[in-house]
Amino acid sequence: MQGKEIIMTSPSRDQRTSQGRLTGKRALVTAAAAGIGRASALAMAAEGAAVLATDIDEDGLALLAADADGALSSAVLDVCRRDEVMSVVDEAQPDILLNCAGFVHHGSLLDATDEEWETAFTLNVRSMFHTIQAALPGMIERGSGSIINVASIASSLKGVGMRCVYGASKAAVIGLTKSVAIDFIKDGIRCNAICPGTVQSPSLEDRLHATGNYEAAREQFIARQPMGRLGTPEEMASLAVYLGSDESRFASGQAFIVDGGMAI
Repeated sequence: MQGKEIIMTSPSRDQRTSQGRLTGKRALVTAAAAGIGRASALAMAAEGAAVLATDIDEDGLALLAADADGALSSAVLDVCRRDEVMSVVDEAQPDILLNCAGFVHHGSLLDATDEEWETAFTLNVRSMFHTIQAALPGMIERGSGSIINVASIASSLKGVGMRCVYGASKAAVIGLTKSVAIDFIKDGIRCNAICPGTVQSPSLEDRLHATGNYEAAREQFIARQPMGRLGTPEEMASLAVYLGSDESRFASGQAFIVDGGMAI
């Protein structure tokens, strides 16, 4: 395979919960080294899933594996490289696919360049297009599967200031989600989207520091949340576990809003 070598680590011991909600299921999580992906990988492993956590950040994956104490496996994966995606997903054969990779562009339409537009759509949308393409054949063969795409409240659901490129790409994620859901519903495949509001994460911290006035920027983000606080990765992970489990087997094609009230 061309591109960056895929490095796999296997669990040192099986700590998966015998009666967990995801026992017996294989889960693949992208962007698992930080934020929502990290919290979801840990939560799914705690619920009994055999989790393959993937990310381009090898050091972050090592920290995740250490915190999981042998309860999951990991692989370095650049989701923007189709060859890597096809290889890793084909090997993993996931029953649950959680697409978390994403990039937040700040600015209006007039602030965006062609390169920034292309970067956002490549990482936020095309990567999911490829991971889903890779996962679907196995899911169809087995007659079941849950695909979970992380979108955003900033999308077709709500216009958020200075999020033009990001909002457009996340609207595309919702459209992709619904298309996959209807096309493969008879095959036992479910596809849903998680649409967070502002969530505390390393990515958010970087963006807050980049403003030059961290405290003021943080206050502005909190102010637009009617609950008066930011969301946590663990709150998003709880929904990911639900959508991956058989508890949600009657739900497909939905954009689940978890935004602290932003859309009210």
